[in-house]
Amino acid sequence: MNQLSPTVRPRIWLVCAFIVARFATCEAFAEETMKYPLAVAVGKDSAVYVADRDLPGIWKFADNKWSIYFQGSKKFRTPLNAVRCLAIDQDGKLLAGDSATREIYRFDDAGQPQPLTKGNVGIPMAITVAKDGAIYASDIEIQRIVKVPSGGGEPEIITELAAVRGLTMDAEGRLIAVCHGKDAVIQISADGKERKVLVEGRPFNFSHHVVLGSAGEMYIADNYAKTIWKVESAGGAPVEFVKGDPLKNPVGVAMLGDDLLIADPHVKAILRRTVDGKLELLGK
Repeated sequence: MNQLSPTVRPRIWLVCAFIVARFATCEAFAEETMKYPLAVAVGKDSAVYVADRDLPGIWKFADNKWSIYFQGSKKFRTPLNAVRCLAIDQDGKLLAGDSATREIYRFDDAGQPQPLTKGNVGIPMAITVAKDGAIYASDIEIQRIVKVPSGGGEPEIITELAAVRGLTMDAEGRLIAVCHGKDAVIQISADGKERKVLVEGRPFNFSHHVVLGSAGEMYIADNYAKTIWKVESAGGAPVEFVKGDPLKNPVGVAMLGDDLLIADPHVKAILRRTVDGKLELLGK
């Protein structure tokens, strides 16, 4: 049997070491990429937070790099095991809605989630915050919009509205609800007593989150249509705003300055639609 020469053996060892290092790097990279981003929120310091349903947990983008902000457990009924929505409160703190624990959490200064309702929400699909700090959530389990005091407490039912998957608040303190009912977008007073239809009928295939632009215009993610729709602040017919590659199945939306951020679980990334019309991956 032929034996390798002393000069060949070190070379083979180096090649093997290189291959092992490459596989280790690829594995680490795979572990540090998004799995199923559903929602995105932008802090007052322009940090970007992303709810990743399959991480499970929350990512943060700051200083031009991604990191895991909170790593949840794979065990059901543990905090953020089924995170679905995010918002920023009046003090710049991150809020997260989680159906696994039937809770809305506020993250403290140490980056830890603190429960606000003692498990008294069912499936929070979208959350938004009023100027006074009151938290509004769409609870799709009971088909209601509920209000939670700024400091936490028992949720108060504001109004009944089926299948609200997008919720935000306009400059006048009125709720904007995107739903799958008779009419697609409805404006609701903060006390729930007054309603106005902004988009009639069912023009969307499967609407999700909504965000308002600087002029009050609405941007609505439509997962099945693979489209971001734009609706003027006064309502009316939606028009296509973003469609086509690399966009696949948009769910979450947020504004980063004048740029639109889009959470797309099929792309497994956050897309950024710039003011000049470019569509690119955030942080790539």
